Amino acid sequence: MVDDALKRFQSAEITLGVIGLGYVGLPLAVEAARSGLHVVGFDVKDAVERSINAGKTHIQAVSDEDLAKQVHAGRLEATTDFSRLAECDAISICVPTPLSKTRDPDVSFVLAATASVVAALRPGQLVVLESTTYPGTTRELMLPAMEKAGLVVGVDFFLCFSPERVDPGNPKWKTKNTPKVIGGVTPQCTRVGQVFYERFIDTMIPVSSVEAAELTKILENTFRAVNIGLVNETAIIADRLKVDVWEVIEAAATKPFGYMRFTPGPGLGGHCIPIDPHYLSWKMRTLNYKTRFIELASEINAEMPMFVVGKVREALNACRKSVNGSTVLLLGVAYKPDIDDVRESPALDIIRLLEADGAKVMFSDPYVPSVSENGHRFESVALTPELLESVDAAVIVTDHAVFDYAAVMKHARVVVDARNATAGIPASPLSGQPQRWIVKVQGD
Repeated sequence: MVDDALKRFQSAEITLGVIGLGYVGLPLAVEAARSGLHVVGFDVKDAVERSINAGKTHIQAVSDEDLAKQVHAGRLEATTDFSRLAECDAISICVPTPLSKTRDPDVSFVLAATASVVAALRPGQLVVLESTTYPGTTRELMLPAMEKAGLVVGVDFFLCFSPERVDPGNPKWKTKNTPKVIGGVTPQCTRVGQVFYERFIDTMIPVSSVEAAELTKILENTFRAVNIGLVNETAIIADRLKVDVWEVIEAAATKPFGYMRFTPGPGLGGHCIPIDPHYLSWKMRTLNYKTRFIELASEINAEMPMFVVGKVREALNACRKSVNGSTVLLLGVAYKPDIDDVRESPALDIIRLLEADGAKVMFSDPYVPSVSENGHRFESVALTPELLESVDAAVIVTDHAVFDYAAVMKHARVVVDARNATAGIPASPLSGQPQRWIVKVQGD
């Protein structure tokens, strides 16, 4: 069975099923279809099924043109009928893995997907979990459910974990050219999974187990979370010392060894970095171990929206205004530049904190038409000189490339820059101090 599977997954006509057609699943499905595989995408939403089958994307990372090309060629289709998983030779699970309100892992989507797979499981299938989760999920949750079908893992079917490495908005690293880690429940599972993905992924990185693959993904995002926490704390320290933190970072980055450049900001956003380390924290609590770096970095990063709002308060005070009754415009609500993703965006925390202080909050974001936060809906407004002149303060939360920062500096009365987007644009610093977070106040 293993030898037959290796030959089949390496060169035969294969149908790939992708469960979850979101930020991870749809780009994966399109890339696999582009390589010549037949792909069936599964989603619980009828609207997603209709949109994809009409060649219309709902994900910024996939264009209508690329999607329509694969759909019209008959290589990609979407369905809400999960019984069709029986048609698939390989199944990739790309469902959300959020945290509960108590910061415990919510694996309900993974369990639901697993149940659908079990109902359709047949000999020879490859099943791969791509959703980020804590080490042990694949072996401890998925494997027992699948073995109830009476099949033997590594012989009758193959189970792997291969973490997604999506970086929305990255112009260089896409699904195909980003090296992909894979680990199987057995060595045979790893071999089968590797030869399959090699059909449409440039570089595969096999590891010894599913747990190693699961921990690899958590390490990648914990590394970023901890280092961002460090540089965010450095920003607070520099502010207390009345030192320009961005000047310090640029100077430190000239060292050709032993330093990696991270920059401060208004907080962490996205589905991965703010969430994934807590999966590891939860797992280690079950083993009576406290992940101190993760907890401390999370605490610091979570405080950054409050730091930004404090800077708004400080800037308005310099103009003899209070936050209460002021109109504050946020530039950008996406969690990172040039994308439309607001998941875990610090902008949402900033909105809530400013409103709690009595401010009227508006936002402008060319990628996000509307957001809901603090019990009501906000619509994006066009960024015009007239708007900038009418508000009491403008806060740069997301440094989209399309924003005209020179116009922001020219027309806004108060500018609080949480991203250093206005660096190099002339402005009189507040009270004669070096340019920091507050780069302009009324009268400059």
